[in-house]
This record gives sequence, structure tokens and C-alpha cells, in this order.
Amino acid sequence: MTPAATQTAVTTEATGVLAVLLPYQQELLACKEPVVVFEKSRRIGISWAAACEAVLVSSAAVDGMDTFYIGFEKEMTRGFIDDCAFWAGHFKVAAADVDEFLWDDSDKDGERSIQAFRIKFASGHTIVALTSRPRNLRSKQGFVILDEAAFMDDLPGMLKAAFALLIWGGRVWIISTHDGVDNAFNQLVEDCRALKKPFRLFRTTFKEALAQGLYKRICEKTGKTWSPEAEAEWEAGIRKIYAPNDAEELDVIPAQGSGVFMTRNLIESCATAKAPVLRLKCPPGFDLLPKSQRRSYIDAWLEQVVAPEVGKLNKRLRHVYGHDFARSGDISAFVPMAIEANLDRTVPFVVEMRNVPHEQQKQVCIWIVDRLPRFSAGKNDANGNGNYLGEAMQQEYGEARIEKVMPTQGWYRENMPPVKAAFEDKTIAIPADEPDLVDDLRQIIMIKGVPMVPSDAHTEGADGEPRHGDFAVGLCLAHAASRAEVPEIDYRAVPRANALDNGRYRDDDDDFSRRHGGAFARRDEGRAGFNKSKGAW
Repeated sequence: MTPAATQTAVTTEATGVLAVLLPYQQELLACKEPVVVFEKSRRIGISWAAACEAVLVSSAAVDGMDTFYIGFEKEMTRGFIDDCAFWAGHFKVAAADVDEFLWDDSDKDGERSIQAFRIKFASGHTIVALTSRPRNLRSKQGFVILDEAAFMDDLPGMLKAAFALLIWGGRVWIISTHDGVDNAFNQLVEDCRALKKPFRLFRTTFKEALAQGLYKRICEKTGKTWSPEAEAEWEAGIRKIYAPNDAEELDVIPAQGSGVFMTRNLIESCATAKAPVLRLKCPPGFDLLPKSQRRSYIDAWLEQVVAPEVGKLNKRLRHVYGHDFARSGDISAFVPMAIEANLDRTVPFVVEMRNVPHEQQKQVCIWIVDRLPRFSAGKNDANGNGNYLGEAMQQEYGEARIEKVMPTQGWYRENMPPVKAAFEDKTIAIPADEPDLVDDLRQIIMIKGVPMVPSDAHTEGADGEPRHGDFAVGLCLAHAASRAEVPEIDYRAVPRANALDNGRYRDDDDDFSRRHGGAFARRDEGRAGFNKSKGAW
């Protein structure tokens, strides 16, 4: 069979094989990104899937390449080569028997050889499985698989060597279970989540693998009868084996996961004294006052306190917001954010509300958002009573721009690291409000490997009142909103002839550049046909 015909047969066979792999294995093999990072549970078949991909890549006569598998112990490398031999036989590709040889890993201090395993294909490419840290990997070209990367002696050095292969079209897979929150592999994962590294990140826990059919596949292979009860019993047995480290080994939660997420010096380095914190505290019984009296009180506060700060906003910049809701006890933090021309994020001011009724919080939020230049997105904490305000904001500005967020561990896992990265890169500026805002951000700690504010953590603010990391959550919501892909909707009213005649309104009048058409839009928005959520008639 010619090389081209062989490749066609392999491709056809591979299509059928991919269909019987478990969904998370299929997703991995379908990804052709140059660099893949996979944080995983133990014993879910990712190395097995990697062996399949290695055979497909190295047996290809067209666009194929050598594969270099790096493990941290000899048994891993031999096991991987055996898996590759199985797949080669399954795909019926021409391959030489597995051979064992010495890989020259010499350096300037002398010569050294390490034991390695190899399969050669008719395509001219090979799969080589190595241990240690082969320095002369730099001179090679192909597909590199780093397995159990967290347990390598020098992962940063290994990555440096592997990434050199990308220049001429190579690929790199970095696969591992976790080995502590401070491990270089976990730091790489966090960098991927913070978008500091442009790599494709995968994550599969033991429970997710079971939900996608892992135990059923084990039963098929071993001849056992599957049942929900048998699966639950088997899972319990596996967890006993790995206890007390099952959270790290199976649930993909790096151990030693406690401690402050951001240092005081890091936070203070991004504070600016130009941005104020505007505080509104309603007296006891305020919620029982007549509606008109409550609205009048809040309107006066907005015009006297907030309007001067809104007037300073740069009308050329896009603005978003995040809102961590609280009705009593904690602070309700409204955090607007400007996206600068250089893509830095700036918090121009913060509004903190304490003991403010639901309707008046809605009044404050709508008043401010109406005046945010080029408003594009907002995210509301929708836990508990916050769901009401989130729904009200969606009704006002549309579901496309406002998201009701139920912050979970998964949500924090994806959205807190980018906030920390912004502080580290000095691409964010917050108000210099000591000690409140700094202490709020210091409340973020690692809980089971996830940066979040503990439910029972409280500090005392400068005013003697309790705080619960409210600004930290509001800032995270605002930063997430700044990264959301939403359409920008703007509106500018056309001045009437009599308004132009008396000179009251000009084309560059501030009222005309405000959200929803400024003064005319707000005056006319009660008329039939005006859609405030779209900012247009």
C-alpha cells in the first residue's frame, strides 16, 4: 500500500475510533491548537488518548511529524509506547516493533545517555518516549507530549525547550494532575485562565469523566455489568484509595490551597487618589417613607454627589459596570469601569450603598448607567435578592448587555485570575481608599484551589461597619463585563428646529452624547414608541 493510501485508510479508521472515545477524549483529539494544557483527574484515559493522537500524527505521510513523549519515570514511557503500539495495530499502519535505545542527553559538563523507547513508521516519522529533561530536544522538530508535567523537576526549563518546536509548526501538549497550588504547572494553568498565555485549556474531573461514561467503558473492557449502584460503589472505593488527597488527585483542586490571593503591595500599586468612593447610607425607617419622598432624597444625593463625578467621564471611552448586591448588613457595591484607549481598565469612582431599599438601589443604578458614556455591558450579582435588581436592569437595558451572575466556584475560577493578572500587569486602576477597598481585595483567598471571598469572612470598615469583600466581588464582575462580547448600542437625538434657534442645544452639547439621547431622550422616553432598552425609537 502506498503512503498516500495508508494515510487515507488511517484517516477513515480514525473517524470511527474517535466516535467511540469518551466525549472529553474526543474533544482533546479534535483540538489542533499549537499548545494545549490539560488539568485532569487520575486514571481517566488522557494519556491513552494522547497515544492515539501520537500515532495519527506520526504515521501520516502528509503533514506528519515526529512525536516526543516526556514522562518523569521509565514505567510511564514504556506504558505510553505500548499504548502507541496498540493504536498502530488498530489503525493497521506499517510500523516497526518497539525498540529500546540510548538517547544522548549530553551537555557541556560531559556526556550522559538515558534509556528511551521508539516506534518507527513507514511515513519516516517516529514516536520516541523519554524520561528526564533532554536538553537536545531544542534541536528537534515535532509533536511534544509532556505527561504529568507537575511532577517534572524543571517544568519551566522543559517548556522553554518544547516551545522552540512551535516555530516551525510543532505542537505541544502539557498534561497533568495537580501537585500543589504553588507548583509551576498550576501557575501555568492560572496564567491560561488569566489570558496571560494564549493556550487552549482543558479540565476534566473524576466525576465529570464518570458522567461521560468512564465506568461504563471500564465495565465493557472488563466484562462487568454496569449499574448506577455499582458505579457509585466503585467511585467510593477509588476515593478511599486516594483519601485524604482525593480533592487534588480526583477533583482537580490543587492542595495547599489557602492564603491571600493578592498582596497588599500589589493592590496598592494600582490605586489612584483621583478616584473617590461615594457612600450612601439611608437612616433606619427610610424604606417606610412615602415613595415620592424616597425618590426625591435619592435624586438630590445623585445630583449633588454623583453628578460631578459622572461629568468627568471621558465620553470617547466605553464603560461597563459590576454590582455586588446587598440590602442590609453588607455593602452594596456598584463599580463602573472605563476601558481606556490602550485597553487598561480604570475605575473612575465607586458607589457604596448601605441600608438602601431595593427600589432606590434600582433608581441609583439606572441613573448612573443612563449617563455612562458608550455603555456596553453590566454584570449583576443575582444571588438572593440581587436577582430582582439584575432582572430590573435587564428589563431596562436588554438581556444582551446585562447578565445576571450567580457566582459559583467555577465562575470565580474563570474570572478571578484575569483580575489578578490586571494588577500584576498594572493594567487596572482603582480608588485609593484605605483601608476599605484594599481590605476587601485582601479578603480573596484560595479555597480548594479557587480564588474567592469566603462566605463567613468579614472585616470592619473605616466607619466601624462590617464589610464582606464587597468591592472585590463588584470589581471582578466589572472586569468580567469589560471582557464580554456584546454589541454597543448608542443614540443621539436630532435637535428640533426651535431648540437650535434659541441656541440651547448644540450638536456637541453634553446632553446629546449621554446615553439614550441625553436630555431629549429622557424627556421623551415616556412617549409611545421609545424603546429605552435599545436606546432608540
